[in-house]
Amino acid sequence: MLARGRRLLHCWKPLFTGRLLLLTNTASCGALLAAGDTLQQAWHRRRHPDTELQVARTGRMFAVGCSMGPLMHYWYLWLDAAFPAQGVRGLKTVLKKVLIDQLVASPALGGWYFLGMGTLEGQSLEESWEELKEKFWEFYKADWCIWPAAQLINFLFVPPKYRVVYINVITLGWDTYLSYLKHRPGSPLSAEQDSPREKQRGVGT
Repeated sequence: MLARGRRLLHCWKPLFTGRLLLLTNTASCGALLAAGDTLQQAWHRRRHPDTELQVARTGRMFAVGCSMGPLMHYWYLWLDAAFPAQGVRGLKTVLKKVLIDQLVASPALGGWYFLGMGTLEGQSLEESWEELKEKFWEFYKADWCIWPAAQLINFLFVPPKYRVVYINVITLGWDTYLSYLKHRPGSPLSAEQDSPREKQRGVGT
């Protein structure tokens, strides 16, 4: 059993070194954002059984997630190089990293998400920008409730090469929230994404 575990670890280890690390971070960002959307749709369909599964929407979430992977990859490379610190002894520097991440990366990635999804959904840049302005502060306040603590653990204890994967794994719930925030009733395209039966009901009322 132990030997099998070592072999498995040996197979996975190359994915977190060299150029493969960028690929790993990119793929994990896309996969986890798509998984979050799948969970959100499953939750919504349980409450609204007539709603159809929107595979294309999940595909768009995957594409935007993959586009965010390289951004996160190089952002944390720079952040670790500019503020080298790990462990409790470097707590002061780690707190600086958390603050910088919250003030720079969080709003930038949030904007990237909404503008990217809007573009793939066929919105104009103006429409995507209006949606971003409408939902940004709700997104950013929720971000401050979750991410500082998560990033504190990340910068204190997680080796740099595992940072993006750590974020992706622990934020499956966050990705589900992002999907909800983007696609909740009243959002652009929500009317177009109603099930045929729901549309018929709207016509008949």
